[in-house]
Amino acid sequence: MDAGQSGVTSAAVGAQSAGQADGEYSGVWLSRYEFYSSSRGDTYEGKHYVVIVQHGNRLTAQSLPGASSNPDSPLSLDLTVDRNVVTGSWVEVTAADGYYNGARYHGALQLLVEPKGRRMAGKWVGFGKDFDVNTGPWELRLVDKSTTKAILKRYSRAPE
Repeated sequence: MDAGQSGVTSAAVGAQSAGQADGEYSGVWLSRYEFYSSSRGDTYEGKHYVVIVQHGNRLTAQSLPGASSNPDSPLSLDLTVDRNVVTGSWVEVTAADGYYNGARYHGALQLLVEPKGRRMAGKWVGFGKDFDVNTGPWELRLVDKSTTKAILKRYSRAPE
């Protein structure tokens, strides 16, 4: 029996066509996540404008300069797309003069892509400073498909 008769070839082709074409996710996105601060006893929100670059099914994202709700806290994402599921890791280095004193936090992230491809929503997981594992919601919303210098400059500011 050849691959076409077993359905393997057609399933692989279907998976490939159901996946995202190269460059489909490239652009500027608003990243928003929530986290609970045990030391402050409250939930907070982190926002960044990030630029996503796509190479096949791999997405890399970097926050733009000055584009964080927590000044000087850059964020990076390393993600893989499988149909409408995006999975990967995140790293944020907090501001040296901020509440977390330049701490480096990192963890995993899994998002579901909405059918129009303009929003991804899911959950993050990562460690806390009290030897615990935390989780919370994370969302990415497309704000501009362009990655020209003018567009990147426009979003190199703190999100509102």
